[in-house]
Parts: sequence; structure tokens; C-alpha cells
Amino acid sequence: MVTLLPADLRRVVLHRWSFEDQETGVATCLDPFGDGGGRAWPYVRWTSPEREIGFPATELVPSWTAAAPPGAWLEIELQARAAGGAPTKWYGMGRWAEGDADVHRTSLPGQGDDDGDVAVDTLVAAAGRPFVAYRVRATLYGRGGQVRAINVMASAVPRLPPGKAGDRAARRETSAAGVELDVPRRSQKVHTGHYPQWDGGGETWCSPASFTMVLDYWGRGPAPDDLKWVAPGDPCPAVDHAARDMYDHGYQGTGNWPFGVAYAGRYGLTGFVTRLRSLDELARLIAAGVPVITSQSFREHELPGAGYSTGGHIMVVIGFTPEGDVIANDPAAPTDDGVRRVYPRAAFEEVWLRGTGSGGLVHIVHPPDFPLPDSEGNW
Repeated sequence: MVTLLPADLRRVVLHRWSFEDQETGVATCLDPFGDGGGRAWPYVRWTSPEREIGFPATELVPSWTAAAPPGAWLEIELQARAAGGAPTKWYGMGRWAEGDADVHRTSLPGQGDDDGDVAVDTLVAAAGRPFVAYRVRATLYGRGGQVRAINVMASAVPRLPPGKAGDRAARRETSAAGVELDVPRRSQKVHTGHYPQWDGGGETWCSPASFTMVLDYWGRGPAPDDLKWVAPGDPCPAVDHAARDMYDHGYQGTGNWPFGVAYAGRYGLTGFVTRLRSLDELARLIAAGVPVITSQSFREHELPGAGYSTGGHIMVVIGFTPEGDVIANDPAAPTDDGVRRVYPRAAFEEVWLRGTGSGGLVHIVHPPDFPLPDSEGNW
């Protein structure tokens, strides 16, 4: 029997976990360095109890903040269960490590079976077999590391007819109208050709540029000594640093969603990946002083003012005009001066919320002592 999922954007929930009740041991892990070898690692492991989701979910996305300096690395796994079914196998959702010279930070492709598959950073349920519960497992290998927070976002992304998201946006007032956060502007394009071993260079560094902007906003980021390896004359060495230290060796890109949150966590921020249901929810975060990193795809004509088409792009929403249109720091601009863009509210919400794109996906990072506004369970 095929389970039909309701087209309801409210079907998203974020669960937060603490790293407690750990077990210890030693495990032989193959290929953590990307060289085909293996070695024995001491580890600390935590496994959650099974958590009911509350609705049939088609996707699970974990995110985390942790210290994993040289000599340590973290692996996150998920196990799910469909209604009336047995638990799935454990799916590897990523190996995280800081820096570039030690363990290869990577997603883990090639895990698909009858229950689901891992699409870089997302556990996707097999067709007709949505998940109703899950467990998460975190294993910290080596010494000197620490897990601070683990989050799992469960969602059922609807396939809305074209234009529905924009219709909602056009009919609603914006709680953050006239609010614009002072987020520094960083263009990815000024890094074109830099360090092509990390996702081809700045042409594709929208995620590192966006996270660098938000880190700067919160007064965080790598120290000058951490940037000495960047070539002299670089317009913003912190962007190159983020690209190197967010790079996913399996995906061969810098756009792994939880890796961005984990990178921000190195500098004292907490955060998560989740989905928002509307620009009204996003506006509540802006009004509280929290810039929001969004993910969207669109053709040039669908987002007036963009001037380009994209199959997937990251930018930072920093405010709203008095009329309610979206103010975004878009790193696709050719220079830092052109990064600030104003996008029509209805058009932006359409390309951001629709299920054929990211389905309202966002990254939220903020200082641990900075309170977020109340939510309905998705942050």
C-alpha cells in the first residue's frame, strides 16, 4: 500500500538531543583518512532512544556542533522506522573533522536500500514508506573532541502547485517590515579561481561566503593566525578558510548543510538545519536579530533582480523593506558592494518554499545565550 502524504507545510519538527549515557570502546575504522587504510580508534558513543516523529516524514536531516580537532573525528548515523515496520539499518550521515590535513570530512554515498537512501546530508525515505520514528547515534573517535549539540529535523515536503507559495506571501503583512540587520557583505565571485581543489574555487562558494557573513555578524570567525596560509591580497581570507573547512570529500562540494552548522560551531555558535513554513516565520527571526541562511533554486525570470539561474544556491536574508519585500545578502553578486539585493516577497517565497526546491530549508546559527523567538516545533 502506498501512503499518501498530505500537502501540509506544517509537517516539520526539530528535535534536540544531548550527548549523554555514553559507551566507550575501541573500533577499527576503514578509510577515515581517505587513503584506503584503517586503524584502531578509541571512541565514545551515544545512542538515542527511539523518537516518534508525529507524522509520516519523507526526510530526516541531522545537524550538530562539536569540537573535532586533529586526532579526533565525529560520525553521525540515523536509523528510522516506517509504520508497522522493523527498524532500518544504521545510515551514515557524515564524518566531521576540523581542518584539512587529518581525517577526511565526508558524506557517505552508496547506502541506498528498500527503506531509503542518503542524499549527501539527507536521509530520504523510500517511495511509499515514510518514516514515523527514528534514532540517532553519535560516535566521537580519537581524543580531544567534544560533542556539544545534536539536532534532527524531520519533515514531509509537499509538492505544491506553482504559484501557491507566492500567493500566500502576497496576502500577508510582514512582522519585520523595515528591519534590516547589519550583516557584512561577502561575494563568492571575488574568489573565482581560488583553491580549485575545494569545489572548483569561489564560483561555487555560496555556502562558505554566507556562513562567513553570519559569523562576522556575530563577531566570530577564525583568528588571523588561522588565515596565514591564504595567498596575499585575498579580498576575504575567511571565505577561503570556510571553503576549505566545510569541504565534503565525498560530495566534492562545500554545500553540505550540516557541515556549515558544524563549522560555525567551531567558533562558539550553536545552530541547526530546519525548514520554515513561511516568510512570516522567517520575519520573526529577523525581528529578533537573527539573520537566516536560506537555500533555494530558480530560473532567472522566477526571481526578479537576481540576474542568474541556479539549481541550488545559498544566501542570507537580513531584513525586509517597509513594503515587506525581502532584503538578502546574495553572495552571487560580482563584488561585495553588489551583495545586498531586494527581492519581491511573493517571488522569493515561491522559489524558497516550493517542494521542488529546498522546501523552505534554512540554517540558523547564533550565540548559545541569544534567545530565539517562540516557534511551533521547527526550531
